[in-house]
Formats: sequence, structure tokens, C-alpha cells
Amino acid sequence: MSMFFIIFFSLYAVLHAYVFIKARNAFKFSLITGSILAFVFLLCLFMPLLVRTFEHSGHEGIARVLAYGGYIWMSTIFIFFVISVSIDISRLCIIIFSSIAKINLPHTIHSGLVFFLVSAVASIAITVYGYHEARTIRMERIGIETSKLPPGINKLTIVQISDVHLGLINKDVRLRRVVEIIKDIKPDIVVSTGDLVDGQINTLNGLSDILKEVQPRYGKYAIMGNHEFHAGVKISEDFTQKAGFEILRQRSVTVKNLVNIVGVDDAGHWGMQSTVTDKKLLEGVPRNIFTVFLKHRPEVDNKLLGLFDLQLSGHTHGGQVYPFRYITQVSFPMVAGLYPLNDDTALYVNRGTGTWGPPIRFLTPPEVTVFEIVRQ
Repeated sequence: MSMFFIIFFSLYAVLHAYVFIKARNAFKFSLITGSILAFVFLLCLFMPLLVRTFEHSGHEGIARVLAYGGYIWMSTIFIFFVISVSIDISRLCIIIFSSIAKINLPHTIHSGLVFFLVSAVASIAITVYGYHEARTIRMERIGIETSKLPPGINKLTIVQISDVHLGLINKDVRLRRVVEIIKDIKPDIVVSTGDLVDGQINTLNGLSDILKEVQPRYGKYAIMGNHEFHAGVKISEDFTQKAGFEILRQRSVTVKNLVNIVGVDDAGHWGMQSTVTDKKLLEGVPRNIFTVFLKHRPEVDNKLLGLFDLQLSGHTHGGQVYPFRYITQVSFPMVAGLYPLNDDTALYVNRGTGTWGPPIRFLTPPEVTVFEIVRQ
């Protein structure tokens, strides 16, 4: 059992305990009602484990129903916690100020029921909106000037997808929407910067054929994210290749003397170390050609600045549900968007084209990113 899972499960248990205490203080329910509610909370707490259990045993339909219910609950309880704590802090400040200023406050300021209901209604409303936002894929256009395009080529269009997380929840409906967006763009190159598949990929029948419909003139290229390693290297590679991608694992390609594409695994986080360093890879490509560096996590080694022109990353989902963005920024300060690294080098962090866990996004819509590399 990984340390991440232990920490995550512990925090998730604390959220349930907090909401249970809030509900008990608000409704003053009996021992029997409290016992029933505690059982329901325990069931919700262990829902992600139940999902994996049913999925492993081949009961995909049951697993999908439990996944939707369990993961939507996960986002709702997190949002409730944030709203409720914010209200508690605000109430405390108001009570302290009114006590100092000798101001009489209405009785409702002390009502646990009123503020519980306010938090509950607000969190449900945000969850409903977040479900809609997660299904609304936004196209982001980024223009980049360079003097490295060869004569006769004035523009090169590259589309980035990242963190699609195809699996139990993200399936053919979302993928067809992504594919239609890419087809409308008519890019020269398509890249996937990891986590194309989710941790379990036994539910991906037919999805590779949908992705194969995208056929840009200069090809499709992909790297391995952490979820590809979690699912299994061989089956992840098989799916990605069937979808028409060329996988770059500590490898570079020079496409028609137009662009260098260098790709590295996220394998260092899974106990696998490559004998080929990023620096050696980047030093091996022609510097007079525009170089795109595909790296799943938005981590930048300052020693590599000047060896590539544009690094494309993902992994963070932009936090996925606000204000989780600020927690994500603790580990990844460059959490979403374009970050100039120096005069000639930039990093772009994709917010993710899909969702991980809850099919919910709030103030961080999913994206397909279009890079227009134009002559300076």
C-alpha cells in the first residue's frame, strides 16, 4: 500500500468524520439514525475500493455505477468541507467583532442547521455545475514565434491532449467529442503527454479505433504517464500503438526536418530508471530545428534550458476542482497554462482533457490545446 494512498484515505476519512459531526449538530438525530448514517458514510468511504474490486472481477456495469456515485460523492464532500469551513471562519470573525463592538446579532448566526443546509445546497449546486463543466471541452490556442521553421513553412500546428484517463468513466462519448474537435482543427501533429489511459484499461474495447480516426499529416506521438505504468507497460503500449500513436520512450524523432519531438517516460516515479538522461536526449537533436519536449509532469530542470524550445506537460489537471488548485501548486508551482522559462524557452501545462476520479471539474475546464508555431 503506497504512502500516497494512506495519506489520501486518511484525509478522506477525516472529511467524512467532519461532515458526520456537522450533520449530528445540525439535526440532533437519534442513535438509530446516526448509526444508519455512519454506515452509509463508511460505504461511501470505501466506495473506490469497491469499484476496483468489482472491476477486477469483471462486473463492469456494477463498477461503473458505483464509480459515478462514489466519485461524485467524493467531490461533493470536498466542496462541502471547503464551504463549511469558510462559513465557520467567517461566523467566528463576525461573532468576535460583534462582541467587541457590542452589536446584537440575529439568532441564525448560531444556527448549525441553517449553515449546514447552506453548505449542502451550495456544494450540490457546484457539483451539478462541475459535472457539466467536465463535459465542456475548451479549445485553447497558443501562438509561438520562432526563427527555426525551414524556408517555405510559415506555420506548424500541433495539438496537445493530456490526461484523458480513458477507462471506466471516460469512454466513447467523451473521446468522440475530443476526436471531432481535433478533426476540425486539422493539425499537422498531435501529441499526448501521458495518462491517455486510466489505471484499469480492461474496459477500453473499441476506443483505439476512435482515436485512429485522427490522422494528421506528420503523425501522432505519445509518452507514458504515471497511469500507463499503473495499468501495465505492455497493455498501455499496445493500446496507444493501436490508436495510431508512435510512443517516445527516452527517444526523439525529427519530423520532416520541421520539428524535433523528444519524449520521456514518467517511469522515475515507479521505481524505473532510464540509462539515457534527458540532457543526453536533447543534446542529440539538431538545434537549428524547433524542439518540442514531451514530459508528463511539469517539472523543469534548469540545466536543460536552451536545449528545447517548448516543453509540453500535464498531470496536474489544473487542480480539477477549485480550490484544490492551491494544494496541487504545493507540489507543482506551474500548475496550468503557459510559463516563459527564458527568452527562447517555454513550458505549457495542459489542464487535462479528461478527469481523474470524480467526473467533475470546477473553474478548471478540460482542454484541447492548439499550438501555432509561426515564423518570427
